[in-house]
Amino acid sequence: MHRPKFSRRSIRLTKRNFLHFLAIALGTVALSAASANRCLAADTNLIPAWAYPGSSTHTQVAPPGDFRRPSRNFDTPIGLFEGQSDIGGPFLPGQASFDPALKQYTVTSAGYNIWYTRDEFRYLWKKMSGDVSLSADVNILNTNNFGDCKVVVIIRQNLEDDSKEALATLHGAGMIALAFRPEKGVRVKDMEYGQLGSRGRNASRPDSLVAVTAKRIGLEKHGDEFALYVSLEGEPMHQFGPPITLHLDGPFYAGIGFCSHQPDKADTAVFSNVALENSAGKVR
Repeated sequence: MHRPKFSRRSIRLTKRNFLHFLAIALGTVALSAASANRCLAADTNLIPAWAYPGSSTHTQVAPPGDFRRPSRNFDTPIGLFEGQSDIGGPFLPGQASFDPALKQYTVTSAGYNIWYTRDEFRYLWKKMSGDVSLSADVNILNTNNFGDCKVVVIIRQNLEDDSKEALATLHGAGMIALAFRPEKGVRVKDMEYGQLGSRGRNASRPDSLVAVTAKRIGLEKHGDEFALYVSLEGEPMHQFGPPITLHLDGPFYAGIGFCSHQPDKADTAVFSNVALENSAGKVR
């Protein structure tokens, strides 16, 4: 059997060529990453001024009435939920994972808000009809230290950015609210409970809670009534404030979501012990 012969010189050349090609490949990857970063930085210029959060020099306002961006929907089951969506197509894509051992959902999302005439947030959902009880332990990591980020348990008519909806929400700085969009494309209305002022600043409010952050929030749909439920420090869930009235046609979407309230920065929230039942009176 004939075996090819290789000189030490040819072996050295082979090693040298390998290192040369490896350097080229790594350089190409580095250039591609740098190009991607440049593109990302350049694309942030496309974010409209109204989408940036309020600051000492800037006020966030509602988007123009004709501004819409389609949601990105993924019909892949995750835990209790049938699918997930980037509602309103946030500038930065969101992501979510489920740990069955810990019974935890980790949701990462950017998005300018869930409050005006349209929303941007990562949403894990299940199609349902009739009455609903939905609750979860919630923890906002808030790595950006931004007080107006929002974790929500929410029921929406559809997956469009301006859908009718009812939601219970906890803000990064502690404010709790029961909110709803009464008609497609109109501004959200809410009842706020807490000591969060604009952009996370403390404010004196007649409806202030004690200075704690809720451990668990819930939302009950009973016919056309939606009620907020809260556990502040681990006590049994209890209704907080009066319900709101909103009619949704079945099927609708029920689930959990998170919004960093910043179009160019993502953040993360963790939902644990999520309970979702197709009946009223079961928030726990």
